[in-house]
Amino acid sequence: MKKKLLFLGPPGAGKGTQANLFCKKYRLDHLSTGDLLRDEVSSGSVLGLKAAEIMNKGELVNDELVLSIVEGRLVNNNGGWLLDGFPRNVNQANALKNLLDKINQPLEGVVLIKIANEHLIKRLLGRGRQDDNEEVISNRLQIYKEKTSPLIDLYSQQGILEEIDGNADIDVVFSCIERALGR
Repeated sequence: MKKKLLFLGPPGAGKGTQANLFCKKYRLDHLSTGDLLRDEVSSGSVLGLKAAEIMNKGELVNDELVLSIVEGRLVNNNGGWLLDGFPRNVNQANALKNLLDKINQPLEGVVLIKIANEHLIKRLLGRGRQDDNEEVISNRLQIYKEKTSPLIDLYSQQGILEEIDGNADIDVVFSCIERALGR
């Protein structure tokens, strides 16, 4: 049974929804980068104070700090975990691999939720968020394609990538993920 997982996919593909469902059912620690940063900041830890200082300036938290926060959550985790939102590029993936090797918790499976751009745009526009307009969405999809897509090749070459069609209903996608991960 694979218990050390990463979910990939473009914005709006349903990664967060599927990750929440999967972690709840299989009692895995859901490590969403955004949630981790918010939790660390609210804890008032040294790392949290550093993250807050960066975030309050409107800047992105650097990879080193994110990795330190992730490491803190993984070090004593024996029940399994699912990363959602990190890594976002090959440099981050390599740094994550080094960290996972160091703590002897190698990544066991990567799920790529694929969905056609026209479905993504329609889905994201339907959320009704202020920052979800066609121009912003197209830009986010382009950034994903440039920065995150190379991760698909990386994990495919490692033999741990499972591709899932994200165009179906939530329950169908969930069942496909379960089958792909041998559950």
